[in-house]
Amino acid sequence: MDMQPIVRVRKLNAWFGAAHAVKNVSLEVEPHSVTAIIGPSGCGKSTFIRCLNRLHEEVPDARAHGEVFLGDTNIYGEGIDPVVIRRKIGMVFQKPNPFPAASVFDNVAAGLKLAGIRKKALLMERVERSLRHAALWDEVKAKLGSPGMSLSGGQLQRLCIARALAVEPSVLLMDEPTSALDPIATKKIEELIVNLRKEVTIIIVTHNMQQAARISDRTAFLLLGELIEFGATSEIFTVPKEKQTEAYITGKFG
Repeated sequence: MDMQPIVRVRKLNAWFGAAHAVKNVSLEVEPHSVTAIIGPSGCGKSTFIRCLNRLHEEVPDARAHGEVFLGDTNIYGEGIDPVVIRRKIGMVFQKPNPFPAASVFDNVAAGLKLAGIRKKALLMERVERSLRHAALWDEVKAKLGSPGMSLSGGQLQRLCIARALAVEPSVLLMDEPTSALDPIATKKIEELIVNLRKEVTIIIVTHNMQQAARISDRTAFLLLGELIEFGATSEIFTVPKEKQTEAYITGKFG
């Protein structure tokens, strides 16, 4: 039985001023899957995923046009609140960005409190669950009151993942989440991503093709803002249909 896609992108275009960064991209993402977005620097990967939760429009002089459906809701439809969308489609960035003055607990609970949750027992339950899902609970359970910034780089990234998971999004966007991490921390994040697909659909931008091959179910190859090829990761990396994809995969450019 075919699964209904959780995200459907239809003819998405994005600009920075006059610069056309994403050009007429259409694709569908299945629930509880990992989709990797690959391509050379400057090809529109980060811009594309920032359009998926309407973060792109926060940049001065940036705009997007097209349709992005989360389930049956077009997030660019009239009257749609971007803040509500960003609770449903969370984001983890390349560089960990915890709230510097907040404790480990308060970093994870921040989105919950913004959503109006005040009961301490419920906050504690959701914070613990999120930290467990981010494979961080055992490392921080004795220091929930310590500053979030006291954690290591890899732990900080998992803290940011826990913060994003706390509000129970349907989709989690990750923009090169391991590019600033050492190999050991990178391996932990990759293992976490594979396990997290049980809880949430993941779309990850990565410059690391080996990483895409290891952790993703499907891969999209972007070049100069255009979607060149999209399909099962195993096929993209072994029998790509497009010559440009093959050239990039084999290192002839990029």
